[in-house]
Amino acid sequence: MKRKVTLKQIAKELDVSISTVSKSLRDSPEISEDTRQKVQAFAKLYNYKPNLIALSLKNKKTKTIGIIIPEIVHHFFATVISGIEHIANERGYNVIVCLSDESFDKEVINMEMLANGSIDGFIMSLSKETQLKKDFHHITEVINQGMPVVMFDRVTNDILCDKVIIDDNLAAYNAVHDLINNDYKKIGLITTVDYVSVGKLRTDGYLKALKNNDIKIDEQLILKIEDIENCTEPIEELISSQRPDAIFAVNELFAVTAIKAAKKLNIKVPDELAVIGFTDGIISTYSSPSITTVSQNGIKMGNKAAQMLIERLESEDEEEHYKTEVIETHLVLRESTPTLK
Repeated sequence: MKRKVTLKQIAKELDVSISTVSKSLRDSPEISEDTRQKVQAFAKLYNYKPNLIALSLKNKKTKTIGIIIPEIVHHFFATVISGIEHIANERGYNVIVCLSDESFDKEVINMEMLANGSIDGFIMSLSKETQLKKDFHHITEVINQGMPVVMFDRVTNDILCDKVIIDDNLAAYNAVHDLINNDYKKIGLITTVDYVSVGKLRTDGYLKALKNNDIKIDEQLILKIEDIENCTEPIEELISSQRPDAIFAVNELFAVTAIKAAKKLNIKVPDELAVIGFTDGIISTYSSPSITTVSQNGIKMGNKAAQMLIERLESEDEEEHYKTEVIETHLVLRESTPTLK
């Protein structure tokens, strides 16, 4: 009897991407005829069985929700899971959590595994690699076969589904505007590369605040981090070379790293450098000095995402009218910006 294989194994054997395998098995015209035939022949030879989403939906409900997040160590994602679990358990649902580890391939594999009769619907935040590739075929396939998806935080306009977000652009604008109103003029930005949706929106809010206050945009004050694990050196270089009087960081890791860099350079926070971060997790609370942050209510976001998915699962109305819920934010004032009012 021939061994059964997975999408990942087929991709590895044929030296193609998981996306190519998935599309070939669906006869997608995006893939060449030769590649489609090669993939399909290999899959048939080794008894590959595609997921049975539609069949499982017709036959049973699992009362289980699948959650796919980019990482678990981030306090924000942990609070979102907590919020989802609270509502899900109240409504008689269990949850399964999978990590994409910021990988497109792992995100595809997780969706295929969970959709194969294990869950009733997905709540997910896109991985960085998925946003970079702009390949959402795995999500489209799930939705087309009748399984609802709710996206939160990192979302895309290319997929029609329910979404839960904050207004990242406005939240960043307000934070930077507050700095400007308190006489900070040389404001540095530590952000992500542009393909990460929330980072780009927060960057746009920063730029808008400067423009609306007639402050010239200085590209040397803008640092875009791609490798988060190795962000210390470029942040130190930014603060050392440009000597900003304030830093707006799009996450709390960048904010606390900026404070550590300032201490190393004998720059006093907040007397010589004010710092505002984003998320309001444990790091911001217990850092020394504690960090002023934009509050990103993960519990509330998780609650709302779970409510939207369960309503979609239990509704008899099949009309495809999707909603985007915007969770409000506010600035939590702490020691890193004592002059803000």
